[in-house]
Amino acid sequence: MISKASAQPSPGADTSGDSYLPRHGNGGYRVRHYDLELDYKIGPNRLSASAAITAEATQALSRFTLDFGEFRINRVLVNGKPAKYLRRAHKLQVKPAKSLALGSEFLVEVHYVGNPRPLPGLWGDIGWDELTDGSLVASQPVGAPSWFPCNDHPSDKATYRVALTTSSPYLVAVTGNLVARHERASTTKWVFERPEPTPTYLMSVQIGRYDDVELVSGPQPGWFSQPSVEAFRINLDGGSVVTSVPQRAAVPPRLRRAFARDFGRQGRIMDSLQRLYGPYPFGEYVVVVTDDDLDDPIEAQGMSIFGANHVDGRRTHERLVVHELAHQWFGNSLTVADWRHIWLNEGFATYAEWLWSEESGEQSADEWAKIWHARTKAKPADLRLSDPGVARMFDERVYKRGGLLLHALRRTVGDAVFFPMVKAWAVENRHGLVTTAAFVALAERFAGRSLGSFFDAWLDAPALPPLPSV
Repeated sequence: MISKASAQPSPGADTSGDSYLPRHGNGGYRVRHYDLELDYKIGPNRLSASAAITAEATQALSRFTLDFGEFRINRVLVNGKPAKYLRRAHKLQVKPAKSLALGSEFLVEVHYVGNPRPLPGLWGDIGWDELTDGSLVASQPVGAPSWFPCNDHPSDKATYRVALTTSSPYLVAVTGNLVARHERASTTKWVFERPEPTPTYLMSVQIGRYDDVELVSGPQPGWFSQPSVEAFRINLDGGSVVTSVPQRAAVPPRLRRAFARDFGRQGRIMDSLQRLYGPYPFGEYVVVVTDDDLDDPIEAQGMSIFGANHVDGRRTHERLVVHELAHQWFGNSLTVADWRHIWLNEGFATYAEWLWSEESGEQSADEWAKIWHARTKAKPADLRLSDPGVARMFDERVYKRGGLLLHALRRTVGDAVFFPMVKAWAVENRHGLVTTAAFVALAERFAGRSLGSFFDAWLDAPALPPLPSV
C-alpha cells in the first residue's frame, strides 16, 4: 500500500479532463498497447487474469492511476519490479519503485482475480455481464474497467492482444483478428489481436454457444482458421468500391434461419457505406447475436452485438444493422476526443439509416428528415447539440437532431459538396480523434464559405431550426 509519506500525484493524475466524465481516464501518460491474458470459468463467472500495459509518460511520474473494477489484486509490477498500490473506489493508484521520467516508456503488469460484473453509472450497469449461458461486454461509455485495468477515456487509443481461455463448447469472439486457437482437453484458448488504435470502451468479449456463420457470400475466413485480410481500392471521387471485407457472425442455432433473412442484405449495406464513407476501417466485421434479449444493439471495434429480440426474420430492425455498421466509421475509426462531441457518433449513424432507406427503395432521406423534424420539434427545446450535458449524452434528440443537422447541411451546400465532404471527413480522420470544431472547419473548407450562422443555429441554439428548402 502507498504510505502517507508517498509523493503526491501531479494535478489531474487521476482525472482525464473530460468535460463530462472527468473521473474516467487519467493524466500523466498515454497507453500504447494492452496485452490481456484471461482465464474465464463460465459457471461461477470467475476471471483469473493478467494485464500487461505498455505506456509512455507525458510528464514525470512518481505515481499514476488506472481505472479498474472490483477484483482482488495479487500483485502489480512496473518495469518488472514490485510496485506499491492503493485501491480507491474504481481507481488503482500505483507507485513504482523508481519514478518515471518524462517521455519514458514503461510496462505495468497487474495480476488479478474475481467475479467480473458491470459497473453502475448514469445509464445503468455497464461492462462485463452474464448471459443465461455465456457472457458479453458492453462498455460504452465507461464499462471497460469492469474486466481490465485501463486508462478509460476515448482519446487514449491503443493496440491490443487478448488471449481468453474458456470451456471448449463455447465460441469466443473478441474485438480483433483471430491469430491462434489452441484446443486442450476441455478448454480452448483463443488469441486475438487488435492492430488499429482502439479506445477502451470499444473492446468487447462475447462468449456463447454460437454457430459460426458466413455473413456474406464468397470465401470468408472463419474463427476456426486464421483470417487473411484482402486489400481493397476505392475512388474517393465517388467511384465504385472494389473490396473484400471478411464478414462473419456468431448466431444461436435456433436463430439461423431468421438471421439469414434479417442480414441478407449485409453485403449491399457494406458496399453502400463504403461508397459513402471510404474504405471499411478495420480488418474484419463480426456480428454477434446473443441468445438473450438486449435493450439496444452495441457497437465495438469491428463488431456489432444484437439481442435475440432484434432478429425476427422480417428485417424489422434492418435500420439498426445499418446504424451499428456506420459506427465502425463514426465513433470507432473516428473517435470523439471528448464525450461532449457525442453527436458526431450518433448523428452520422442515424443519417446512414436514412441514406440506406433511400438506396434500398424505401422512404427517402428527405422523408425521414421531415418525420423526425416534426417529432423533435414537438419536444422541449432544451438541448444544445454541441453540448447536450452528461445526463443527455444518449438522448434520442442527440441522435435525430444530429441526423437532421447533416440533412440540413446537405440541402445547404448541395450533394456535389456534401458527399465528398463526408467521405473526406471519414478518410482524413481515419483512426483519429475528432471534435465538433474540426467538422465545422472541414465543412466550411468544402463549401468555400463561412457556415457560421448555419452551425450556430443547429449546434448551439436549443430551438430546432427549420429545414432549409430544396
